Amino acid sequence: MATDGGSSVFVSPCAFSPKSHQYLALSTQDGSLRVWDTQSNTLYQEYVPSAHLSATCTCLAWGPCRTFKDGPQRKKRKSEVAQHGGQLDLLALGTAAGTVLLYSTVKGQLHSKLDGGHDSKVNCVRWHPENNCLYSCSDDSRIVEWDLQTGKVKCKWKADKCAVSCLCLSPDGKMLLSAGQTIKMWDLETKEVYRRFTGHATAVSMLCFATTRPPTRGMEGLYFLSGAAHDRMLSVWQVRSDGKDKNAVLSFTLTDEPIYVDLAMSQSKDEAVKLAVVCKDNQMHLFEHVLNGHCKKPLSPSCSVQVASPGSVGDSVPWPVPIMAAALTIDKQALLLAYGSGLQPVIERTTLNAGETHVCLVRDIQASLTLRTETTVTKVKTPTVKADAKLLVPGLPGHSAPNKSTPLETKRKPGSDTKEMSIEERLGVIDLSPAEGHKGVHKGGLPLQTDSFAVLLVQGLESSDSNILNKVFQTKKEVLIKKTVARLPIPAVLPLVQELSKRMQGHPYSGVLMVRWLKAVFTFHASYLSTLPSLVSHLGVLYHMIESRVKMFHKLSRLHGKLYLLITQIAATDKSQSVAELDQTAKLVYEEDSSEEEEEGTGDEMLAEEEDSDHWEEEEEMKEVTERSDKGEEHNDEEMNMENKLNGDSDLEPDNESEEE
Repeated sequence: MATDGGSSVFVSPCAFSPKSHQYLALSTQDGSLRVWDTQSNTLYQEYVPSAHLSATCTCLAWGPCRTFKDGPQRKKRKSEVAQHGGQLDLLALGTAAGTVLLYSTVKGQLHSKLDGGHDSKVNCVRWHPENNCLYSCSDDSRIVEWDLQTGKVKCKWKADKCAVSCLCLSPDGKMLLSAGQTIKMWDLETKEVYRRFTGHATAVSMLCFATTRPPTRGMEGLYFLSGAAHDRMLSVWQVRSDGKDKNAVLSFTLTDEPIYVDLAMSQSKDEAVKLAVVCKDNQMHLFEHVLNGHCKKPLSPSCSVQVASPGSVGDSVPWPVPIMAAALTIDKQALLLAYGSGLQPVIERTTLNAGETHVCLVRDIQASLTLRTETTVTKVKTPTVKADAKLLVPGLPGHSAPNKSTPLETKRKPGSDTKEMSIEERLGVIDLSPAEGHKGVHKGGLPLQTDSFAVLLVQGLESSDSNILNKVFQTKKEVLIKKTVARLPIPAVLPLVQELSKRMQGHPYSGVLMVRWLKAVFTFHASYLSTLPSLVSHLGVLYHMIESRVKMFHKLSRLHGKLYLLITQIAATDKSQSVAELDQTAKLVYEEDSSEEEEEGTGDEMLAEEEDSDHWEEEEEMKEVTERSDKGEEHNDEEMNMENKLNGDSDLEPDNESEEE
């Protein structure tokens, strides 16, 4: 079982066929399904769903061997019936849109589509070992039981408050394990919770029963395993009647979180459980232990396996190869490994020595990657092309394929003096300057293709010419940018994204222009970019750069606000303390006359000045006389008043004095 573990790195869902491990089903990142033959290491079948981009495959599971009937058939022999009855048929695929697809490996096409059960991404699908039904769980926190005969929902119930990440059926098909916030064991007859277990701190990514049903009454003594995302432990749980089964009884130590687990269940108490675990750090660990109650100390792997590829020419340092899946074969020492790329994996059967604790397999993947498909599966036919038919070949926009015509052989006359033009003379004859009134048209009348931004952009990306790229990227017209990106060929999309990411790290002004191009690229070529396995590494630098700039933008905004506030306060204080400057402009301008006018007017001016001075002296004397007379009168009045007071006279008015007389 392959699990993504809730990690940001995409892990391709894959699974070996049960029992014989004859086939390996693998879902690629673009949503297509590929079935590989493990014996010949060739592609057996390939299926691309209609909605493979919008509804990618999130999980898959092989169904049990079944005998199928599709209408009336001829009566077969016993040997044919025996061979056909034990053949693998259906493969269940859970999608991100909430649907479940059933693919038939016998027919090589889609068998049926189960819809209407989930509203969100399907996390896990499991087949019932006996009944003709299927169980699925989703992010909508519900478990759905499907009836495969009718293709409809048989039963549906809410299993947890949050998303249900994993399912597992007991060997007898009567109990169902589900993992959400906690691990629950359900009774499939009553749809009620039989046991609850603590679970893990993170989302549970895998569940698997470790033993068959014990001979005791009920489910007591049954063991199962669980693994979680970002957890380097595999926990073993035991169903007990005393209620002390909430905590794990055993744990296996790993180097990283598990992504694939294969288990050889024990049939009795004394038989050891064999376990092959593939971790996210490209290592595979083997465990072998007899499950017999509680064990305090975590168990270490008995053997660890790594696959490495030899270094390139001049570099002897090997680099690790990712392991996708591992399966335990009937032979105790043999192991089936699938490693390499998800598009074309390498499947190998290896034999391990029991005494070695760490094994490193050095394999040259580049030499062994050869795509070989069965002729019975491929339905590609080579078309027959007529001689007079016009063949359209793909190419760059604006360019057309050259017309290959067989020229007629003409014999030259012996007396004819015909000379062929050299390349220099031909280039001199061609007039590349545009004619008046016809921009971009030369003598021949055909439009020049150099004015096409799509052609210029492709040429600049192929030649890494900065001048051409600067000319193209400096445009600010949205319509022109969208048309250029839409006409861009598919092989030039990834180099364009790399060039834009490189330029985004430069000057902020160039970043404003590059954002428009990135927006257009993601709008028109999102479906192609989503199929690239190395998209995360290409866009990771761009994402981190944008995130760091956004974080720095808030700090710069705060600093800009504080600086603006300080500057405005300083300007206000300077304005209040500053004194208004004096007006230096003259309010009256006196212009002197010429020398002759000065001589004529000197006599009159002198006389006028003398008269004025005499007049001023007379006025001053008159003022002094009047002031003295006023002072004398005031002095006489004061003396009279003093005498009256001494004599006892009152200040009565004349009328009052007459009345007293």
